[in-house]
Amino acid sequence: MSEISRNGAGASGQPGRIGIGLELDAVHMKILEVLRENGRISVSALAERVGISRANAYTRFEALRADGAIKRFTAEIDHVRTGLGITALIFVTVRQQMWKQFRAELARMPEVEYCAITTGQHDAMIQVRMSDVAEVHAMVTDRLANIPAVKATETVFILDEVLRRPYVLPSDRDKARPVRRAAQEASGDVPLGKMRFVGAAEGRAALRKDG
Repeated sequence: MSEISRNGAGASGQPGRIGIGLELDAVHMKILEVLRENGRISVSALAERVGISRANAYTRFEALRADGAIKRFTAEIDHVRTGLGITALIFVTVRQQMWKQFRAELARMPEVEYCAITTGQHDAMIQVRMSDVAEVHAMVTDRLANIPAVKATETVFILDEVLRRPYVLPSDRDKARPVRRAAQEASGDVPLGKMRFVGAAEGRAALRKDG
């Protein structure tokens, strides 16, 4: 976005300088939808896509950035083209008294793309991208296994990344609902977690037939 894609939180360095407690409305959501498709779009083109004035588009965009709803702009790359065609998820069991050390060691590992604390059998999930399987093996056995905070690991290789969206919005779910509901009504299927109630008279008649 040549006119409005700038990094940082502004001159003050603090988010919220314009939109403290900004309440996102339908227009803000539409702006985020358009930016998801093209983060380099100009203010004029953004305004045209959303259906508002250029000044309004610029003000709203700046408010989204200042409020922290938009954190930053970055590039999406082809990892295979850059030589990192192997992706693995490493599930880690952490010694509970050593979380601080685990976080500190992880911060010193530039090959880690993503890490999240999880529930379930393991405590954390790490995503790494490497040039080959041997590099993943070396990282797990030579680096992770030698961190005192790491109790155990389990490595899963990703065969194909079927779907990766930059981000999702509440409006995405709203758009999918009418189609799914219509299909369910046409087929007579009851959605998972929902109950179908049968009238008492209808239920008794069915019992008499079975008897």
